[in-house]
Amino acid sequence: MARAVDVTTSIAATVTRLAQGLSVGRPGRRPEQPLVLYDFESCPFCRKVREALTTLDLDADIRPCPKGGHRFRDELVERGGKAQFPYLVDPNSGKALYESEDIVRHLFAEYGDGPPPALSMGPFATLSGSLASAWRLGKGTRVEPSKPPAQPLELWSFEASPFSRIVREKLCTLELPYRLHNVGRGSANRPAFLERAGKVQVPFLVDPNGGVEMFESAEIVAYLDETYGA
Repeated sequence: MARAVDVTTSIAATVTRLAQGLSVGRPGRRPEQPLVLYDFESCPFCRKVREALTTLDLDADIRPCPKGGHRFRDELVERGGKAQFPYLVDPNSGKALYESEDIVRHLFAEYGDGPPPALSMGPFATLSGSLASAWRLGKGTRVEPSKPPAQPLELWSFEASPFSRIVREKLCTLELPYRLHNVGRGSANRPAFLERAGKVQVPFLVDPNGGVEMFESAEIVAYLDETYGA
């Protein structure tokens, strides 16, 4: 029953945001160096940025910053001066930005071929993003004790995927850094993903620390708890 509720509320979160972060839109040039995003999964402002990453078919190095955590929150304060989320570092442009809508505009200006979608901006995006978080009853918000990995993990995902969300929440609360590979509908990354994983199914987790490769959100969450939970 708990699993059914978990999946149902995650689907509800996707529906509440009208499936933003499901498909690739009109991407432009590709960054030469990885983007870095400090965020936490349940933050409605962070959600707008992650949706933009999917729409623009962009990968990013995620530095999870759940409430009560210090692994990357302290790093962010040293880097940006305050614990405010989201925070994007773009080494390609030399810019580092707070404020979700400033970040979205930057991403579309640098790596898109057109303006941001209307549903990514303004009060509706914030309100619907908050309602989406409410469906998840605080998951992806507060830190859980964990052991840091020697190397970052990798996750193939897209923002609107209900099953990927469940895994991202666990990665966030355990403060596990990971490379996010976006493979939304229409993604140019899907052929390489198919060759890498054998099928196009998300979430797909790779842990280079243990040589582990996994599909299935429930199994991934159990693995993360067993391997890195304190």
